[in-house]
Amino acid sequence: MSTTEPNLHVREGKPVPPRRLLFGTATAAVAWVLLGCADIVITWRACMVQEDYGIPTPRPDVRILYFVVALALLAITVFAGVTSYRTWRFLSEQRHVLDSQAVQRREFLAIGGVIVAVTMGMGILWLALPPLFLDLCWRAR
Repeated sequence: MSTTEPNLHVREGKPVPPRRLLFGTATAAVAWVLLGCADIVITWRACMVQEDYGIPTPRPDVRILYFVVALALLAITVFAGVTSYRTWRFLSEQRHVLDSQAVQRREFLAIGGVIVAVTMGMGILWLALPPLFLDLCWRAR
């Protein structure tokens, strides 16, 4: 048996750039906020045109634009999560994420990035689904 505590399985000498840690932690949250802002702008623009002309026309181009923006931001979120997971695997000797104890700040930021990416990825999915099924202007009223 080793004299070190079992929860201190962190590679001490491995340098990880702070940008990599912050990218994984903050990018998913920023992508979620950007999708919320895009939702407001795209919905406002589509509904403003409909109210100006008084014609409630279906706007498939707006739905396609919204879906493309949502997919791009979801892809960025997934990339941030994968980056955080790889960083965590690099820093920790634990085999499973659920066994992670995040002893050091670097390991905590890496596993936090995984959790934030999963949470915000689900948020992006939930924010992107209604415009596929509901009229944008009806949903905005």
